[in-house]
Amino acid sequence: MQRETFPVAPLGCNCSILFDSATSDATVVDPGSDILRIVGFLTARNLRLRQIVVTHGHLDHIAGAKLLSEQTGAPVVFHPADIFQLSWMEQQAAWMGVPLPKTAPPDIEAVEGMKLHVGSETGEILHTPGHTEGSISLYFPQSNLLLAGDTLFREGIGRTDLPGGDEKRIIASIREKLLPLPEATHVIAGHGSDTTIEHEIQRNPFLR
Repeated sequence: MQRETFPVAPLGCNCSILFDSATSDATVVDPGSDILRIVGFLTARNLRLRQIVVTHGHLDHIAGAKLLSEQTGAPVVFHPADIFQLSWMEQQAAWMGVPLPKTAPPDIEAVEGMKLHVGSETGEILHTPGHTEGSISLYFPQSNLLLAGDTLFREGIGRTDLPGGDEKRIIASIREKLLPLPEATHVIAGHGSDTTIEHEIQRNPFLR
């Protein structure tokens, strides 16, 4: 499995495209609103988009999911607990100063333990609530890769002061679901720099 990660509008969310050149299968995680860039990447490599996974329902992560789905036919996957986040999307758009995006409930509901396939590689969905009630992380053991959304950052954690946030739950999610992963696991955070589980165990002040 190969990966391309880049920040997307409106708030620099890290969008990841996971793909297998042998099968031409691709998965997009957290498309934000930069649909032209994402579609351009897929087209240039003759990739078929199989699924669009959203780690949580905040606008900066989900804004382009529905439109990307309409253009490609790929289903949108996110946790049903974050359907609630769609109810205040207009307020999120006003806060970020962007147009109201087109959103909809998930085509496929992500749940704990659900398997995701990218070519020959299989990943697993981990339900990691706290940033939002439906926050998920994606773990691909063969690639030693974790896409943590806004649950875990390099030496930080996701904010918990927005609707659905809970500081105790996010700490519990990290301690119970993420820190037990192999310490060499490469972590793609929802924003900012990459990290590893080992680094966060040693350096994250919120986990002391």
